Amino acid sequence: MAIPRDFINELIARTDIVDLIDRKVPLKKAGKNHTACCPFHSEKSPSFTVSRDKQFYHCFGCGAHGNAIDFVMEYDRLEFVDAIEELAGQLGLEVPREKGTGKRVDHGLSRDLYELMDEANRYFQTQLRQHSDKQKVVDYLAFRDLSDEVVEKFGIGFAPDGWDGLLSRYRQNQDAQDKLLTAGMLIANDNGKRYDRFRDRLMFPIRDRRGRVVGFGGRVLGDGTPKYLNSPETPIFHKGNELYGLYELKQQHRDPQHVLIVEGYMDVVALAQFGVDYAVASLGTSTTAEQFQLLVRSAKEVVCCYDGDNAGREAAWRALETALPLLKPGDTVKFMFLPQGEDPDTMVRQIGKQAFEQLIEQAMGLPEFLFDTLTRTHGTDKGALAKQAIALIQKIQDSVLQNLLLENLAHKLGMNSADDLKKKLGFVEQKAKPLNAKGLQGRGTPLRLAIALLVQAPQLGYGLPKQPALSKIQLTGIDLFNSLLDITRDKQLNSAQLLELYREHQQHSMLIKLAQWDHQVADENQVSEFKQSLLWLSDKYIEQRYQELSLKQPLSKEEKVQLLKLITIMKGKNK
Repeated sequence: MAIPRDFINELIARTDIVDLIDRKVPLKKAGKNHTACCPFHSEKSPSFTVSRDKQFYHCFGCGAHGNAIDFVMEYDRLEFVDAIEELAGQLGLEVPREKGTGKRVDHGLSRDLYELMDEANRYFQTQLRQHSDKQKVVDYLAFRDLSDEVVEKFGIGFAPDGWDGLLSRYRQNQDAQDKLLTAGMLIANDNGKRYDRFRDRLMFPIRDRRGRVVGFGGRVLGDGTPKYLNSPETPIFHKGNELYGLYELKQQHRDPQHVLIVEGYMDVVALAQFGVDYAVASLGTSTTAEQFQLLVRSAKEVVCCYDGDNAGREAAWRALETALPLLKPGDTVKFMFLPQGEDPDTMVRQIGKQAFEQLIEQAMGLPEFLFDTLTRTHGTDKGALAKQAIALIQKIQDSVLQNLLLENLAHKLGMNSADDLKKKLGFVEQKAKPLNAKGLQGRGTPLRLAIALLVQAPQLGYGLPKQPALSKIQLTGIDLFNSLLDITRDKQLNSAQLLELYREHQQHSMLIKLAQWDHQVADENQVSEFKQSLLWLSDKYIEQRYQELSLKQPLSKEEKVQLLKLITIMKGKNK
């Protein structure tokens, strides 16, 4: 692989998973472990456990589990390599790369694309300051009341008019041109001729959660079309996974109380100019599930801001349908509608920060918006209203919100209570599926116990002499056990480090289950129990070898001597 295994091992060793998770999901001490309500599914009581000893987390409700790398991948929705780079950055470490042979791997290409996008961003910013045609851009920014500080904060730049402003910088570099084409910064026509995608536009760099430029939005300066031109989907840019302005928001507010989601780049920038510096934009698309997950993880209250016309209300309804299955206890989603013909940019200029924030405070709660929209749609047809409402409410994982909406619905339908409604309409509550622990009850076989003990306490294998007999036993799982012994014999590892070595192994899922299996062996008894398991395995080898030689004819001289020894051993054990 491209990142050395030893570095990944060191990274896990230097990252305390309790501290890592506690910064994002407040944990409470519970005996040896720490607990919280799971950040990956909705629940009333905590079933999410983090072990400092094992450097491992596990949810007994939904089955989520893993080490520090897994948590960053799942919580921040990062790929494996990006998660490693994120953790390394927190520790001030540079991620080393091994020189591979053969074809370049994908993350190598991605790294080159990030570098080229950063170069393009610096180029556009330079043009805003130095290009001969810069005055019209400066005048436009002044007309929009955007200060130098806000322009710098968001890295706004200028793509000059012309076909090869950016391209001309790479005339002698075919490889860079090819990558710029892949990154969506260049376009090739049917004849193969290449030219700049962005021309004569104000440029808004789109950054990912780590601050890397992954795409651009370009606003036309005159009356041309389209008004906004966005980067296409590329290996490093998937617009449904990103939010414009989220990185800048997090730089300004470490733990924002609320976040306002709007439609356009200029809305975000204009709001920031007027002090409303907690807005993000959905990049011109309907808000996706991935974007909503980012939003509710960024702040407990999300306010969706739309135009008050039919199109705005339809967009808000789509956002509600997307949000309902994702909400966890404590999450709040509100809906704010502006007067027809207004957007956040024009509105905040008219009324100022204080009045605009009052509008945010007055935003409709989710229940109010849901039932207001259903009433508008179905009028007095209570049957149709109930049917659609039930279909939506059943998707909700947050039981508190679910019951609140059911109580509202029961009131609208003239029923006594939510319980009455459930009985009459056949409402089925969704329950989180517990981890399938089939086959993991009790102590299990000695071999399974030995593997579990070794996974949960890798120090048991450190310095252990080689066990030649174990390589000759015919038992399902013995190869895995021998592999674990070989690794732990020479290295002092914790559970998280050991499991990371098996990330791509076909038995990884089984090792994960064993890592959180309650084997009912007290800490002070683990060494003796492990030795007892090794003795059992040694006896198993003796039995298997005795049976093998007893059935074999003829025997060699050495085999006859061995059989006699085995008979003596067997008699001694049976006394």
